[in-house]
Amino acid sequence: MNPADHLARMRATAPLVHNITNFVAMNVMANVLLAAGAAPAMVHAREEAAEFAALAQALTVNIGTADPAWGAAMLEAAAVMAAADRPWAMDPVGVAATAFRRDLAARLVAARPTIIRGNASEILTLAGMGGAARGVDAGDTVEAAEDAARALATRTGGVVAATGPVDFVTDGQRAFRVANGHPLMARVTVLGCSLTGVVAAFAVDQPPLEAVAAALAYYGLAGERAAVTAAGPGSFQVGFLDALAAIGPGDLAAGARITPA
Repeated sequence: MNPADHLARMRATAPLVHNITNFVAMNVMANVLLAAGAAPAMVHAREEAAEFAALAQALTVNIGTADPAWGAAMLEAAAVMAAADRPWAMDPVGVAATAFRRDLAARLVAARPTIIRGNASEILTLAGMGGAARGVDAGDTVEAAEDAARALATRTGGVVAATGPVDFVTDGQRAFRVANGHPLMARVTVLGCSLTGVVAAFAVDQPPLEAVAAALAYYGLAGERAAVTAAGPGSFQVGFLDALAAIGPGDLAAGARITPA
């Protein structure tokens, strides 16, 4: 696969990505998508979510600060995307923490997301294989979640990405590991949530497995570049947005570390 082609196509499309995300993530995620070359929209009211989804080229849903009305909006917007054969991505933030999250996540999984992106503990929980989450943080390694990711992808018919120091992404049959990234990425809140928007943008009119792997490499490479001049998490966040905007297809072709798994 050539990740450069996926980045170039995403930017040429500049897809409108509809995000029903959490309160913490909204501003950062919008800026991340803009820097990457997509067009973000944050629309969560049940009264308009499905109608707005019909205008979008991709959708993300994130259960980080969901409530019953937001959950209903997520399911209704996802149904619109599925009917139009457009990609939608699910981010199961803290799914193990409460019964409400587990129930909502189960209903979203049953709606067959195009992409599920979560940390290792979230993927293990969704697959019914346990998981040692600490609130919204992972307590498991990505390696421990690989079988769960394959099983979950097979069940949904979509792509599942377990992200961490080395990401694992699979459609249940084929898989890739993506080794791009930097530890400072874990020191800035909601960069994981924002990544879900980027993988959804890459998946517009592109094969989901390869597109998600390319998105993960692109995002991780931006982290690597931002870390070179960062003095800490604050300056890293600013540099990360700049790096997302600056990385071109040639840079990604040279810097992506994607291997078959």
